[in-house]
Amino acid sequence: MLTAEQRMPQGTEAGVHLYAHVRCNDAATCAFFGHVDKAAPTTLTSKPNGNVRRASLYDLTFPALGRLLIEDGLNVVHTSALWKALYRSGGIARERLETFSPPLRRWIKAQFGDDAGFLSEMPDVITNIASSDGLTRKFLLRLGDGQTIETVVMGYTGRVTACVSTQAGCAMGCVFCATGQMGFSRHLLPGEIVAQVLHARDAVVQQGHGLRNLVLMGMGEPLHNYDAVLTALEIISDTRGINIGPAKITISTVGVVPGILRLAEEKRGYGLAVSLHGATDAERYALVPAGKRWPLDELIAACRTYCTRTGRRIFFEWTLIEGTNDTPAQARTLGELLAGIDAHVNLIPLNPTGGFTGGATSLAAATGFQHMLKAAGIPSTVRQRRGIDVAAGCGQLRTGREKSAV
Repeated sequence: MLTAEQRMPQGTEAGVHLYAHVRCNDAATCAFFGHVDKAAPTTLTSKPNGNVRRASLYDLTFPALGRLLIEDGLNVVHTSALWKALYRSGGIARERLETFSPPLRRWIKAQFGDDAGFLSEMPDVITNIASSDGLTRKFLLRLGDGQTIETVVMGYTGRVTACVSTQAGCAMGCVFCATGQMGFSRHLLPGEIVAQVLHARDAVVQQGHGLRNLVLMGMGEPLHNYDAVLTALEIISDTRGINIGPAKITISTVGVVPGILRLAEEKRGYGLAVSLHGATDAERYALVPAGKRWPLDELIAACRTYCTRTGRRIFFEWTLIEGTNDTPAQARTLGELLAGIDAHVNLIPLNPTGGFTGGATSLAAATGFQHMLKAAGIPSTVRQRRGIDVAAGCGQLRTGREKSAV
């Protein structure tokens, strides 16, 4: 029987390599992310106690879990029972071993424990903070290696949405975003993304609701961690488990062109949201440094390709900053930029962060901006502000501080 470490490529300095990368289609993209020609591994550092982070079953899709059992000499029919325990029964730790068949029971006993090969635990909840709006709750979670991430649950009329993180920190450096201000630590593994959804689902169920929608708009750039994110979404959308359908899932990106084109090729069925914030390169560079790698002409061309190949609408995110990008002229330029694209613009009044001095636009300016887009034939929505008092709003997520739990 192979150990978990033997099944995974080994790194150096007690690190475990898991491949989570954006496919590089050009030298500039590779240089930006520090990639070589082949898939570049993300090295996960050891835990504070010196132990390497062991593999998690939550990293595996249903077919991959079946292959794992076959490698260990079990019949593939046991996959369904194990999957149900992970995603329908609250995890292996809560499932009575007597409910499993004898071969699967022996395998579980051999694989789990302090000195065994696999993990099945969820991240620790450090804080659980409710907003005064009564509809938003933010969780600070500690991962196995000590990194921390934030996850938000938001209630709306008739639905509940979870906003999850895909990286610890972010390399994109958007100047008004708290996560961008904290810098990049590492990519999250598939199971670490899945675990946030399971945690959000449990919290929502305890309140008598169901988790219906998922947005990848938390900490990090999802398309910078493409493979891990898409693996996680395959697990999350699997009808035998969590079962949040692709149509209820939205991937947000600052405009990583290779990732957008790859989504267009693969036609996964997930929604796409693209953060613009500026309708000219100069204005966008000032707010979104990653725009220097993918200028607007390349980004908009990729968006047109995406719409053509998938037949899906793109949501464009626009953070309204007073005196910076909220004028009628800028709205007119944006309308011209998006002409011919099946687009919907989400207008988001700036949420405050400690590292940016700009302020939110006025309601009058937001309304005027929206009217200019309407005149250009571009539908738009001024987004509701949620969780601002607990720094759970769009662009406010960051770690490194802890608050009292509720």
